[in-house]
Amino acid sequence: MPSLVLLATLGAWLGFANPLLHLPPAILAFPLGLAWIGLRATSGRRAFKTGWLAGTLAATGCFYWMVIPVQIYGGLPWYIALPCPALLAAVMAVYYGLFSLAMHHAGRFVNGIPLCLMAGLTWASLEMLSGVVLSGFPWMNLAAALAPWPFAIQGAAIVGAYGLSGLLAALAVAWLLCSTYRSALILAVGLTLGLTGFGLHRVTTHEAGTAEFMVSMVQGNVDQSHKWEPDLQMETIEQYAALTRQTIDNDAPALVVWPETAMPFYLQEPGPLSDAVHSLVRETRTPIVTGSPAYRVTDMARGSYVLYNRAWLVDDAGRLLGSYDKEHLVPFGEYMPLKEWMPFEKLVQAVGDFVPGAENRPLRVDTVALGVLICYEGIFPELAQKQVDRGATALINLSNDAWFGDTSAPRQHLNLTVLRAVEQGRWLIRCTNTGISAFIDPVGRIAARGTQFEAETLSHSIAPEEGTTLFHKAYPWIGPAIYGLTFLSFVLVGLCARNKRKG
Repeated sequence: MPSLVLLATLGAWLGFANPLLHLPPAILAFPLGLAWIGLRATSGRRAFKTGWLAGTLAATGCFYWMVIPVQIYGGLPWYIALPCPALLAAVMAVYYGLFSLAMHHAGRFVNGIPLCLMAGLTWASLEMLSGVVLSGFPWMNLAAALAPWPFAIQGAAIVGAYGLSGLLAALAVAWLLCSTYRSALILAVGLTLGLTGFGLHRVTTHEAGTAEFMVSMVQGNVDQSHKWEPDLQMETIEQYAALTRQTIDNDAPALVVWPETAMPFYLQEPGPLSDAVHSLVRETRTPIVTGSPAYRVTDMARGSYVLYNRAWLVDDAGRLLGSYDKEHLVPFGEYMPLKEWMPFEKLVQAVGDFVPGAENRPLRVDTVALGVLICYEGIFPELAQKQVDRGATALINLSNDAWFGDTSAPRQHLNLTVLRAVEQGRWLIRCTNTGISAFIDPVGRIAARGTQFEAETLSHSIAPEEGTTLFHKAYPWIGPAIYGLTFLSFVLVGLCARNKRKG
C-alpha cells in the first residue's frame, strides 16, 4: 500500500502544473494508483482510508500555495496559515477515498471493460460533486493537467472537462488491468488512439474564423500589498494609463482590457480617480473593460448598500456602458461564511463582503459579445455555458493571481481556464494583474502569452464565434446522464452482491 500511495501522490504532483517539473501524462498515475489501492485493499474501510491518505498528500502538494494569501494578505500567523493547505486537502481527499472505496466494491463483482467504465463514471461524478458541494472547488480537474497539450483535451468539446476526466480515469484503470484482461487492453488502446486521433484532427482542421478584432491587455503588475492604499490609487491609474497609451499607439486595438479590480476604488462614483479613467478613454477613443469594486444602495434612508466585484465596460465616449457582477464568490476571500464564528477577517482588503451578481449579460463591443468570467469563475463550466447561452461570441476572464506569488496556482488556474475555451469553442481573453495573461483560441491553444511579474501589454486579434460545440448543445443532459449511469452501475453491483450472498 505505501508504494501505491506514493504512485498516486507523485502522479498528482507531477501531472498538475507546477514551477519545477510538469509532466502532463503523469496525471494518469493519480487515478491508477487510487484504483489500485481500492482493488488491493482487504476491506472497504481500508480502501477508503488509504485512498483518503493518498488524496490528502496529493492535494496538499497541489494546494501548498494557499499559505501565501492566508499568511501574507490575510495577516494570520504562520502556525495557522501553514496547516491550511493540508486541512483543505483532507476535505477534498474524501472524494478520492470514495473513489478507492467504489473500486474496492466494484472490483469484487465486475472486471475488464465494465470495471474501467465504472471507474470513469465514478470519477466524473465525484469531480462534478466537487464543483457544487460547499460552494464548489473543482481545482484538481484531471483534464486540466493536459491543457499544455491541446490535442489531448479536445474531448472536452464533446463531453466537457468533467466527462473528459472520466475518460482519462477509465483509460488509467484500463492500462492498470490490461495485463490481466484482454478486453481492458483493447479499451486502453482504443481510448488512447481515439482521444489522440480526434484531438489531432480537431486541432489541425479547426477553422477559427477571420481574426480581425484586435484586443490589447494591460498587465499592471501592481503590488497586492499596496494596491488598496489611498495614497497610491492615482499612481495605479497612471501606470495603467501609460501602458494603455503605449499599446494603442503600437497596436491600434478595438478594445483594451484591464484585470480584475485593476481600479481599487468605486469607478461609478464621480471624482478625480474616476475622471482620470474617463478622460483616458475619451482621449484615446478606445473602449476599456476593467475590474473595480461597485455598490448598489438598497435603502437610501438607512444608508444600506451591497457590494459587487464588477467588470465595467467604458465606451469610447467615457461612459459606463455595461457591467458584469461576479456570480461565484470565493469564500473567505470575497465573503465570510459563518462570519460570527470566524476568528479572522476575509483576505480581500479595503472593502466589505461582496454579494453575488445575477442576470449578467455579455458586454457588447462592436460585433463582439464578451462573456465575462471574473477570477476563479473560469474553473466552473456552468458559468461559461451560461454566457454563451446568452449570446457571448468570445469569453473574457479578468483575474488577479498576485495573491499566489510564483507558485503552482497561476499555472493551474490558467490550465483550468483553457478548458472553458475548448468546451464552448470560443476565443478566451485572460487578463491578469501579475500573470499569466494569455489569448486562448477555441481549441485551447495559447495564441499569445505574457510574462509573469512584469508590467506589460499583450495584443492579439480574435474572431467572434457564433456556432456551438456538441458539449454546449448537450450540456443539460451530460451531468444527469453521468450521475444516472454511475448510480445504475452501483445498483447492479449491489444486486450482484446480494445474489452472491444468497448463493
